[in-house]
Amino acid sequence: MPTAIVTGASRGLGLALARALSERGWRLVLDARVSGPLHEAAADLPGAIAIPGDVTDPEHRAALIAAAGDDLQLLVNNASVLGPSPQPGLATYPLDTLEHVYAVNVFAPLALIQLALPRRPRVINVTSDAAEEPYEGWGGYGSAKAALDHLTAILAVEHHDLRIYSVDPGDMNTRLHQEAFPGEDISDRPPPEASVPGLLALVEGDLRSGRYRTSELVPA
Repeated sequence: MPTAIVTGASRGLGLALARALSERGWRLVLDARVSGPLHEAAADLPGAIAIPGDVTDPEHRAALIAAAGDDLQLLVNNASVLGPSPQPGLATYPLDTLEHVYAVNVFAPLALIQLALPRRPRVINVTSDAAEEPYEGWGGYGSAKAALDHLTAILAVEHHDLRIYSVDPGDMNTRLHQEAFPGEDISDRPPPEASVPGLLALVEGDLRSGRYRTSELVPA
């Protein structure tokens, strides 16, 4: 049975993808910071292993890799943090907070990849259009995702025999997206489930390593 690690799997895109993978017979190792919702999510997925914790914690990352074992075939770095809400401009961005944004969005995914690479899994790093577009007020999150994109591209060159992707799922009606637009109605955004077919195209296909948008990976 193939095994996948999905971080940030208690809600949103991570949970939607975990459900789809479970339906396809994957054994799942799931991560999230809050234990209650994570265990509730895992209870509905046969054989799923819930390991709550913080991806910035080396011991937690090691526990995820150990639970996956030698059958690890997929690592999905989906866990993310926006930063302050509303988001400040870079000129006044608290540097200790920015350090945490980078720790979650850049360093933790790379650390998990470093641990997982001996098992040669397919890697999917979830990014954002804010990594490419200089949106006002998105300097912390956007620059962190840009760094994630670039390290993904370099890893793909250094490990050309593997499949290493970054993928932009597009706008979604999720808690993180709501945090980015406090007080606004984002109910017109599609649910995270709408982005899952694009992710599955990377999981199940043989596209070359690179950066993709889920909207480009499935027929309209």
